[in-house]
Amino acid sequence: MVTKLTLTLQKEVIESAKKYAAEQGRSLSDLVENYFKLLTEQKPITKAEEPPVKYKRLKGILKVEQDFDYKTMLEEELTKKHND
Repeated sequence: MVTKLTLTLQKEVIESAKKYAAEQGRSLSDLVENYFKLLTEQKPITKAEEPPVKYKRLKGILKVEQDFDYKTMLEEELTKKHND
């Protein structure tokens, strides 16, 4: 179950955190949730291996429609591939 949480932080901290989250390709909520998990579960949360810098530079270069659903597109393409 997802529940909304309101936090009060210094503006600079929020801005820095949002920038960091964007650079990591993650949401601020995801970072906070994982941090809380780390604090409470005392076990590290493993993150997928970081992509090489040359791939990170490509982030945001492809523009798609707002309602684009990559999962549906992937499923369609895989179906085509395996049915041919």
